[in-house]
Amino acid sequence: MKNIALIGSTGSIGRQVLKVVKAHPDLFKIVALVANFPSAEFAAQVNEFKPAMYAAAAQNRSGAVAAACMEGADVIFNAAGGFAGLEYSLAAVRAGKTLALANKETLVCGGDLVLEEAAKSGAEILPVDSEHSAIWQCLDFDKTRKVRRLIITASGGAFRGYTPEMLKTVTPAQALNHPTWQMGKKITVDSATLVNKGYEVIEAHVLYGVPYKDIETVIQPQSIIHSMVEFEDGAILAQMSYPTMELPIQMALTYPRRYTCERPMDFKKPFSLDFEPLERKNFPLYDLALGCGEAGGVLPCVLNAADEVAVNAFLSENLTYTDIFTVVEGVVGSVKREAVISYEQLAVADAYARAKAEEIIKKLKK
Repeated sequence: MKNIALIGSTGSIGRQVLKVVKAHPDLFKIVALVANFPSAEFAAQVNEFKPAMYAAAAQNRSGAVAAACMEGADVIFNAAGGFAGLEYSLAAVRAGKTLALANKETLVCGGDLVLEEAAKSGAEILPVDSEHSAIWQCLDFDKTRKVRRLIITASGGAFRGYTPEMLKTVTPAQALNHPTWQMGKKITVDSATLVNKGYEVIEAHVLYGVPYKDIETVIQPQSIIHSMVEFEDGAILAQMSYPTMELPIQMALTYPRRYTCERPMDFKKPFSLDFEPLERKNFPLYDLALGCGEAGGVLPCVLNAADEVAVNAFLSENLTYTDIFTVVEGVVGSVKREAVISYEQLAVADAYARAKAEEIIKKLKK
């Protein structure tokens, strides 16, 4: 029986974690639940799973909540959204806990810090993103295995095939109409701009130690192949499954064993597996993300914060879709690279980037 502390229980990933837990009551027990805000949904989760500890992070100091939810947990499942998730990840690895990681900001913003703390404590980090779980599985769960190339797949998002001119007038409703995945609003827009795929390249670089030049992104519109690994002899292994997060969530929780999950692939019905090159000129935020990742330091953290503010403004119809890039580029361009030495330094960079993004948005609205 694994005792699980779930951070971000009311989000899209958090709900699916609880679905997996319910499907295997003999394997898992929820000992802590953390949501950002109190809600009827959160109250219902607490009533159903009866954790020993539960909290709404917005009403408490996140550091205190992070420390409290570690008590009695074997696995810290971090499904928190945004920069706040980094503090939970740091607390988990410092405590030597197994960290099932679905929070992108942990590795994008503070990857070096988290890996350093994990190395000190012996904590294990298990990937939950479908792409990184796919790579992990193709590597036979050995993150240090030598490879020639990592090939990360992308659906292309809601605007695959759109020209830059067509993108000038797209609406939030259009951006949220993802062709293959059902996700939260922020990540769905990030999937349309492909900045999310840039984040995933940064995460793969940090998690697997593969140079950026050896990580490639390819469009796989059906979202059935979740990523691939090419080995030194040219052999390529791919992980395939229907586009659902339940499989990688369960993989992180049951590792190294596999249990029944999801419907099997049906090869009796014809289906296509298509691949297309990524037309990078149509996705400038992807290039900007890779540039920040390669530069390192505080720049990925600044990128993430600026993008979060810009996407929220777009969803509120206070910013055009194409101006998401304008805002993020402006913020990133205003910051000099600094090596990361502490969480506090990243928190300052995050706050600066958010304020700068708001400033640029106000100017664009005039």
